[in-house]
Amino acid sequence: MGVTELLGLLGGLALFLHGMQMMSSGLEAAAGSKMKEILERLTANRFLGVLVGAIITAVIQSSSATTVMVVGFVNAGMMTLNQAVWIIMGANVGTTMTSLLIALDMGALAPILAFVGVVLMVFVKKPQAQHIGQILAGLGVLFIAMDMMSAAMYPLRGSETFIRLMSTFSNPLLGITAGALFTALIQSSSASVGVLQTLAGNGVIGLGSAAYVLFGQNIGTCITAVLSAAGANRNAKRATLIHLMFNVIGTVIFTVVCFLTPLTSWIEGMMPGAAPAQIAAMHIIFNVTTTLLLLPTGNLLAKLAVKLLPDTGAAQEQQDEQYLAYLTAPQASGKDGNLGGSAIIIDQLRNELCRMLSMARDNVADSFRAVLSRDVDRLATVGAREEYIDFLNKEISRYVSHVVSLETNEQSSAAVSSFFIISGNVERIGDHADNLAGYTRKLVDKNIYFSETAQDEIGQMRDISLEAISTLLYSEAGHPEWLANVAKLEQRIDDMTDSFRRHQLERMRQGSCDDEACILYSELLTDFERIGDHVLNIAQELTKAQTPLA
Repeated sequence: MGVTELLGLLGGLALFLHGMQMMSSGLEAAAGSKMKEILERLTANRFLGVLVGAIITAVIQSSSATTVMVVGFVNAGMMTLNQAVWIIMGANVGTTMTSLLIALDMGALAPILAFVGVVLMVFVKKPQAQHIGQILAGLGVLFIAMDMMSAAMYPLRGSETFIRLMSTFSNPLLGITAGALFTALIQSSSASVGVLQTLAGNGVIGLGSAAYVLFGQNIGTCITAVLSAAGANRNAKRATLIHLMFNVIGTVIFTVVCFLTPLTSWIEGMMPGAAPAQIAAMHIIFNVTTTLLLLPTGNLLAKLAVKLLPDTGAAQEQQDEQYLAYLTAPQASGKDGNLGGSAIIIDQLRNELCRMLSMARDNVADSFRAVLSRDVDRLATVGAREEYIDFLNKEISRYVSHVVSLETNEQSSAAVSSFFIISGNVERIGDHADNLAGYTRKLVDKNIYFSETAQDEIGQMRDISLEAISTLLYSEAGHPEWLANVAKLEQRIDDMTDSFRRHQLERMRQGSCDDEACILYSELLTDFERIGDHVLNIAQELTKAQTPLA
């Protein structure tokens, strides 16, 4: 193989991988934010779960992308390990679509697909049409890449050295190892199977040797999911282990079958002279049969993964695990266009904001209690919690500012932008709670006492403040009717503030209000009113995003 042919092969492989990335990004932009809802509805049933995994993988032509999405969902707590099993099985079936299309010689349609896709991307302003165009253009690029690789490999059919090398793969161990290593290197079983079909189509390798390489390619494709699970939680690692076990079990079964039976000869006899079709048929038989055999044992695979990767003291999930820690992981950043990334980003930001808001609510409750009971011991807890709320706001804001420029799904982009504003408002609620706690120190240090009437009013402020903040955590948050109820609560807070200020003025006229107590009470009323304002701001943003925090 000369330099020109080698460059053609590398260029074709690069275009193949880029075409799959385009399709994955197009699907992510079109449906990424809906991916969680789709999977939640359909993965409860194992057959539907397999079907969903197969369809998603067939559309994007990459089982690796689907499996990485599943690992991300499991790590984020959005999918159970048992649900992941069915999607992974379906992904292995769906990945056969690429080899089938190549076997059907769809290369003639490649320019048309690429042209239609580019037209939709460039000339149609509707975002959904542009995303579909990206998928079609990616598919066209994929087939153009196959033609490039085929042309580059054509001279190899006359190379005795290369043909001798390919013939060594008739040794099952060598063939499986070669297939696994090559696929792990390029991180795409679809691309490596396409290369194998091109070699077979040029007469360089026969099905007897190619079958073992094919089995190894199914194992090698697991490397992408394994890499994506690095640093993930225990369940995510178990999901990658299930993926690996599926393909290893299938490889063992089919290696024995091919060694003991004339399976490859039967396939060659049914499709004489059509080497790419023979490999496609073997690929389909391998994955469909393995799925059918292991489908009844899916839950057992999940249990086996738990046994092989048991929880340890260091690895057990902590109750206050940071969702933010996953948000900063490369696989969730959105910069690589990972399938399902939008759903993970939205869900984890929501979880983090929910936790942050709960902490702010706890601080409001503790601060009011501290003021009413003159309990300075609570201040350390409130202060530490406030520092953590500030930290979360800073990290969430930094993360959102990075993601919002990369997000291609409009609904997801709007939600992420709203979460940025929500985070700032939650932080301000925390600040006002901290102010309230600070009044306790002044009350104790200066020996100031509120009147019984003022204490009763402060108790009312506490109750409605906690009611308003808790309303933000309702499951129906984001609906217009819910927003109207929050607005009524905020108006009650404003009315109470006005009423309590008039009562304070009356106490001042009667001389029953200490000067310094009046100043502190006035500041307390201001913080109370501001909490209501921030609650309404958060409710309005949740309605824009059309998503609840809980």
